[in-house]
Amino acid sequence: MRTSQTILITGASRGIGLRTAKMLATQGHRVYAAMRDMNGRNKEAAEALTEFSQDVAGSIEPIELDVTDEAACDAAVGQIEIKHSVDVLINNAGVMPVGLTEAFSLDQTKDLFDVNLYGIMRMNRAVLSYMRPRNAGLIISLSSAAGRFGMPFFGLYCSSKWAMEAYCEALHYELEPFGIESILIEPSGHGTELVVTSPAPSDTTRVQEYGDFAMGRERLLGMFQGMFDQGDASTDANNVAERIADLVDMPAPRPIRTQVGHDMGVTAVNDAVAPLQAELVKGLKPVYMGEV
Repeated sequence: MRTSQTILITGASRGIGLRTAKMLATQGHRVYAAMRDMNGRNKEAAEALTEFSQDVAGSIEPIELDVTDEAACDAAVGQIEIKHSVDVLINNAGVMPVGLTEAFSLDQTKDLFDVNLYGIMRMNRAVLSYMRPRNAGLIISLSSAAGRFGMPFFGLYCSSKWAMEAYCEALHYELEPFGIESILIEPSGHGTELVVTSPAPSDTTRVQEYGDFAMGRERLLGMFQGMFDQGDASTDANNVAERIADLVDMPAPRPIRTQVGHDMGVTAVNDAVAPLQAELVKGLKPVYMGEV
């Protein structure tokens, strides 16, 4: 029998976050759907989620939250904790810039990491101060197949996802004594708004210096959108929401990494690295656990 849990999802106004909120509420969970500007540009999304939750077994409560604002992250989690313990945090908010890596300004790079990496750090710190005393909790962070590869025109996105993978895996081992799991889910390309909202490089002078090669951004985005437009079941974003829901209901220990969609060689990379990583951690564990 499924146990109802309290779940906080970031970036829930659209895409995978929106679909996951609906799926988890349908399954009977209490979902807090975090989003920015829910009384402004995301007002319609917030109202739609509230209305949707009236006809399902669980509940959805939209909550204002900007993952780039540490005080807002702490306040949102504290607001929930007054009423319910946060059992699961789903770090979903993210941005996918596409274009020539050199042509993205440092300000653009900082903005990207502020969401894709530092946003996760802020949210984890906010929930862990409550989860650790309870010796229970689950953190699922949305990475990507791009978190295991370096790809042309996805340099910044890959970099941010590589960084979050290392951070989340380190937490996985450090939180083990507290009964808390930090795990990753690695979707390949799925039909969400990430493609149409993808930021482009701002340094147009450097873009022009690459000539026709700079058109790689438009060609790649067009390829992905064309693939999504075909309606192939393997690129349906609901697949990711379903896998997240499976991980929520799965008993511990859960896999550190879960790949979804076109494999793209991710499983092979994960399988090859896992024993090396396990051996490294095994060798270090007596030291950091004070057993030597």
